[in-house]
Amino acid sequence: MSTPGYSGSKASHLARLKRVEGQVRGIARMVEEDKYCIDVLTQVSAATKALQAVALGLLDEHMAHCVAPATGDEQAAKLKEASEAIARLVRS
Repeated sequence: MSTPGYSGSKASHLARLKRVEGQVRGIARMVEEDKYCIDVLTQVSAATKALQAVALGLLDEHMAHCVAPATGDEQAAKLKEASEAIARLVRS
């Protein structure tokens, strides 16, 4: 198995994901404490944007590390795979 494209920034991604994890725990606490709906929704939006930032970083690294160096049929397959991943991100 080859090294993932994000290996150089793995620590940064993990740090961001730990912050998102903390945000989600905070949202759960807000719900447990019956906080105002709009305040909860604001925090959900912030956590969603943070996850999207991680996803975009991973996608960028995938394109540079996995797609760009590929050639021929392999590159076409990797572009299709990346396009499908982008479509899933846009739908979510």
